[in-house]
Amino acid sequence: MTEAAKTVTPEQQLDLYRYMLLDRIVEETMTKLFRQNKIVGGLYSSLGQEAISVGTTYALEQRDWIAPMIRNIGGLLVKGVRPRDIFTQHMARYTSPTLGKDGTSHFGDLKNLHIVSPISMLGDLIPVMTGVAMAGRYLGQNIVTLTWIGDGGTSTGAFHEGLNLAAQQRASLVLVIENNQWAYSTPVSRQVPIEHLADRAKAYGCRAFIVDGNDVEAVFTTAREAVRLCRAGQGPVVIEAKTMRMRGHAQHDPAEYVPKEMFDYWKQRDPIESYERKLVAAGVLTGKIKKEILDAINAVIEEDRAFAENSPFPPPELAETPVYHEGPLPIEPQWKRPVAEVTPPRSSVKSEWNVSGDGDFQADAIEPATSKSPGDAAASVGARHGVPHKSAADPLKNATPKRNGAGRASAKRASKPAVRSRGRK
Repeated sequence: MTEAAKTVTPEQQLDLYRYMLLDRIVEETMTKLFRQNKIVGGLYSSLGQEAISVGTTYALEQRDWIAPMIRNIGGLLVKGVRPRDIFTQHMARYTSPTLGKDGTSHFGDLKNLHIVSPISMLGDLIPVMTGVAMAGRYLGQNIVTLTWIGDGGTSTGAFHEGLNLAAQQRASLVLVIENNQWAYSTPVSRQVPIEHLADRAKAYGCRAFIVDGNDVEAVFTTAREAVRLCRAGQGPVVIEAKTMRMRGHAQHDPAEYVPKEMFDYWKQRDPIESYERKLVAAGVLTGKIKKEILDAINAVIEEDRAFAENSPFPPPELAETPVYHEGPLPIEPQWKRPVAEVTPPRSSVKSEWNVSGDGDFQADAIEPATSKSPGDAAASVGARHGVPHKSAADPLKNATPKRNGAGRASAKRASKPAVRSRGRK
């Protein structure tokens, strides 16, 4: 990434700071509501990892799509979701996006904000967002889709199947791995045999970046580069953001399994506090500007919290409707290209392919193209606290089999000319 690509304007810096602060205050407000028994469902905190949701979503354009998980409230706020929608949703009020039918974050906005609702089965959002990206390409929209997955979720079948599909289709998907050190109560080191979860992208020939997930500018500029690559048809791109979940899996979980020293270590790297110090030192954030930001946020929070608390619960008769949607969905395709390009006869192609050789094993072809920058920031984080330094050598580079004198694998076969494979018609 060039120095120009790393540039962040003062306006963008204040935006990133404002959204992270809004994210934290929204979640702190919901924690209070939860302790007052006003939150109906579960509550999952993103304390300590706000920079990831905010930084990645901020790199998108309005036309792009996101699919959040339970800790990506910051992404919803950047996309334009109001705090009152998040409050009423978790309080199961009739004024919520789901009319009080869901007590957590399972809501979206397909028409205006381009948000796909979370799916509780971890990993399933990856093939879904791959499909959204493919649909956008078909319609000529030139969109980018983005979703997140936790460290534990990278071990699901849907993660690998979805990423393989995205890679094979060159889908414009940005996949963000939030490596927050704990898959519920299982540390990453006890779950996977690799040092960097971004290395899993190698198996599918995807670009992969590693970034300090507590540095919001690094997250933003890395995501912006990933979006640029996807927009240019060079996706998908995987970003591993190293961070720490500073609370338990949910409010009911005290996280007593986490060593105290680990919490102490990461507390010193709080993304909001460290970014605030940086902006103050640079003269971008002054006491007056900070007060104006806080006053504006607190005014919105107070108004939206009061709105949520005074909103009614859904009426009993709503329970049986609308369980299933009847008739066509009220969503029309937004064509950005001539329909004739994707309909016969212009879309018709012969199902024939030229295949070099006869499928002989090529030793030179087993090393996929990957990228591992910018990872310098993440390399400085202490290994004993869950984020080890990057290895100087890549073990996969030495994994190619020995060749014979012909430059092929040891199994000797006569070279054959290109053959034509004819598929079904």
